[in-house]
Order: sequence, then structure tokens, then C-alpha cells
Amino acid sequence: MVSVLLVHHSPSPSTQRIAEAAEAGLRLPELGDIAVTVRPALEATVDDVLAADAYVLGTTANFGYISGALKHFFDTTYDAVREPTAGRPFSYWIHGGYDTTGAETAMTQITTGLGWALVFDPLVLTGAVDEGHLETATELAATVAASAL
Repeated sequence: MVSVLLVHHSPSPSTQRIAEAAEAGLRLPELGDIAVTVRPALEATVDDVLAADAYVLGTTANFGYISGALKHFFDTTYDAVREPTAGRPFSYWIHGGYDTTGAETAMTQITTGLGWALVFDPLVLTGAVDEGHLETATELAATVAASAL
């Protein structure tokens, strides 16, 4: 059975809607039997990462950078998971108020260092979240899951 880990920091109603749309994508019936683990970024562990075959990540852009919560996730798991998870599929979303440039750079640098394989263009947006964004989040997560099958 394929296992997908969804790690996110979603402190606002808008970002929570994105996380829910991504989780819905992981649970699409046409994907078959997939084990889905959802963790807030401050609760995700090395064991969660090692047990997963693929990853969906979500963060706010705070002061132009990824959230402190997602940074903490990477800080506490990176060394232990870098080699054993290299090549695994992933994608992510970033939601910011006005600028996501630093967050995008950080996600690229960190996930490149991990050696993970980007399988869907990241969803990066500022301002209001609309239905199109939610549909993209669902498709993003479903693609990540399908890539691990």
C-alpha cells in the first residue's frame, strides 16, 4: 500500500481550505487504497517522513519566507530523512499575503537538498483563495499520490 504524508501549516481559514482540498485529492476513490497521514508541521516526525512514499507540503509565506512551523519540520527531520527518502515524489503549496519569493526559494533549496522529485508544479498564490486554487490543490495532491503508485 502506498503512503502519502501531508504536512502543512494552515493557520487561517483560507490556508485550511487549501489543506482540505489537498487532502481530498489524496482520498480520491480512483487512486485506490492509499494510506494518508496528515500532520500539522509542528507535529510531523522523522518516522512520519520515513514511513511515507510521497509528500504534499503546505505553508504560508510569512515575511517573505516559509512559515516557522514548516521550517521547524525541515530542521527536525532533514538529516535523518535526506538519504533514505531521496527520489520520492512531492509537491507543495504556498499562500502569501503579498510576496512569496523567499518562500519559493526556500522550498526549492530544501527539497533539492532532500533529493525529492517534484511531480506537479507548486501552487503559489497571494491574496484570496478561489475555487480554481482549490481545484489545483486537489489535482496537485492526487498527482503526488498517483506518482507513488
